Amino acid sequence: VQLQASGGGWVQAGDSLRLSCIISGRTFGNYIMSWFRQAPGKERQFVAGMGWASGNTHYVDSLKGRFTMSRDSAKKTVYLQMNSLKPEDTAVYYCTVGRARTWDAESEYTYWGQGTLVTVSS
Repeated sequence: VQLQASGGGWVQAGDSLRLSCIISGRTFGNYIMSWFRQAPGKERQFVAGMGWASGNTHYVDSLKGRFTMSRDSAKKTVYLQMNSLKPEDTAVYYCTVGRARTWDAESEYTYWGQGTLVTVSS
């Protein structure tokens, strides 16, 4: 199983970006797909998650309304649409999949992508 994240880049505050994560290998009927991010000098934190079978989503409270997670099951791809970006959104964004019982429990995710860097300038 491999996860390939892409779509990061350098943008200005207020801009939007859409990250993609392509999953190769097995499918994950009852797994959780999530995005985490790690800002410089900080611990990795949960951003958003989705039940692969149900499509139900969950977001960290501070990002609700600006970030939206979606998927294309046929393409085995998940997306993270990020709007009204702020300098504090600067981070490496990781996609991950696992049988997580708690959305933000990093240790419960099994497979991780390599990360894609998002830099937001003021």
